[in-house]
Amino acid sequence: MNATDLQHIVGGFEHEAFGSQAAFRAAMNALSYPGRWAAMPMQAERPRQGHGAAAVLLLALLDADCTVWLSPKLAASDAAPWLRFHTGCQLVAEAGAAQFVWVARGDAMPALARLVGGSDNQPDHSTTCVLDVLAQDGGAWTLSGPGIPGTADLSVDGLPGDFAAQWVDNHAAFPRGVDVFLCTPSHVAGLPRTTRIGAAAPQHTEEA
Repeated sequence: MNATDLQHIVGGFEHEAFGSQAAFRAAMNALSYPGRWAAMPMQAERPRQGHGAAAVLLLALLDADCTVWLSPKLAASDAAPWLRFHTGCQLVAEAGAAQFVWVARGDAMPALARLVGGSDNQPDHSTTCVLDVLAQDGGAWTLSGPGIPGTADLSVDGLPGDFAAQWVDNHAAFPRGVDVFLCTPSHVAGLPRTTRIGAAAPQHTEEA
């Protein structure tokens, strides 16, 4: 990190302990209730590139022992030195070597199968994937599994067309697998590996 980078880094949490705890609670609630959008407490300055909810989430989750891969837009922006400065995380060149992956909207998402899935004995030694998306109305997917009473509908813009197909394999690998956070500019939703994704039922309308 050079002097030019340091000059353009904005602050982190307004109050380190309170801000981090609030963001961490939002993250845990997102994983506990998959597919449910939750407001991310924005008690921090944020880089210009990348969705704010994703930046605050990673600010709370990362530390000096964490390896992080950033998609091209993020890697070439103020987000990279901002994360390094405030968390001490280690940026890596390959997504398959990272504990955390952050993908900006518009950048290609690494295939889930390329990411670290942990092992049967250490399933927690896996990648957490943070994806910048936009929420949409309607339900392109039907979610089911732990933390979801019955089913839940979810529709987002910004994921690859084969994401649901990739997720089938990710879910089938349990207890191994990748966990995902979907982040809009202000909200976060969780997709833990225990969640099942199915196509939403088509909406039928009656003809008059």
